[in-house]
Amino acid sequence: MAAASEPWIDWGKAIASQLIVWHHLVSYGPLAPRLRPLLPTLFEWLGTRAALAVQLFLVTSGYLAARSLWPAPGEPRVRLAQWPARVGQRWRRLMPVYLLALALAVAGAALARQLMASPDTPEAPTLAQGVAHLLMLQDIAHVPALSTGVWYIAIDLQLFALLAALAAVLSLGLPKGRGQGGPVLAAHGVLMLCVLALAAVCVFNLHPQDAVWGIYFFGSFTLGVLAAWGRRGETRWAFTALILGIATAGLMLAWRDRLALACMVALLLLWQPARGWLARSRVQPAVAALAAWSYAVFMVHYPVSLMVNGAFERWLPHDPGNALLGLLLTWVLSIALGAQAHRLLERRPARAAAQPLPAGTALAPPHGR
Repeated sequence: MAAASEPWIDWGKAIASQLIVWHHLVSYGPLAPRLRPLLPTLFEWLGTRAALAVQLFLVTSGYLAARSLWPAPGEPRVRLAQWPARVGQRWRRLMPVYLLALALAVAGAALARQLMASPDTPEAPTLAQGVAHLLMLQDIAHVPALSTGVWYIAIDLQLFALLAALAAVLSLGLPKGRGQGGPVLAAHGVLMLCVLALAAVCVFNLHPQDAVWGIYFFGSFTLGVLAAWGRRGETRWAFTALILGIATAGLMLAWRDRLALACMVALLLLWQPARGWLARSRVQPAVAALAAWSYAVFMVHYPVSLMVNGAFERWLPHDPGNALLGLLLTWVLSIALGAQAHRLLERRPARAAAQPLPAGTALAPPHGR
């Protein structure tokens, strides 16, 4: 959960996660098409534009990961020898909710196949699929996904590993026994990160076939890192210029709404206007809770959707009223199950280990790449 002084992180994750859930609810299963004719504009927006919310998670993930791995341009906190352990730690922290979601997806799909015939229902998994998902290599290995959103978890891990690797390379320039370098090392850090971000937005992000690799998304992720760096000291205007420069360079080559939105989110995190008012808002505790549950809700909502769609398709009349009831029930059950999964699999283990959820956990959807 974000600190009270940075409520924009909570608000962004809470709102974006709910948009992504509804993006999927109106995109999969037989219930949504029955309701679509009554709300065509809303369903069209949720089915297309709402998917852009993934950019918020990418930027926020970079912002939070920077605070853990590389809080300032000349202050890398990862040594080369530590890199495997840091990436492995992050993989282990993602796994409990991830494995629960995969188990629910397999069970939910098996039940849904018995209750309805829908092209959105995954087939029974193969051994190769299971291994690929455990290693988070399913897209790279070109095996069908067992659930929506698993692609993002793999990308999130790649981005974390890439940032950790860059920080580790920069740490080679640190004086022995020191954790912070001088202005020259800081300049090298900024240059290294920005060059790779420009390559991402100007080259890799223009080719959809590269979307299985973290570098495709590294531009948006880097904008979050730069926002985190700009929050320290008196450098906000300099980092504002860097964020705008990277985004403008990419947009001049090819306009992408997703990149423009990522730039806006990064600037919002950098400047955080009215953060005091948001922190004091009466709804801030509820927003903070939704933000804390966002990873778990995101991971479990598709299996819930499969089972609810199957049950309503099999046992209830096929009319718009029941379709609306089914979608609302899926939404409520997803939040409830996600909250419980967070309490048991994220919050409790983190307390037992006396350490917070790893920085950068801002997880989201399978569309809007």
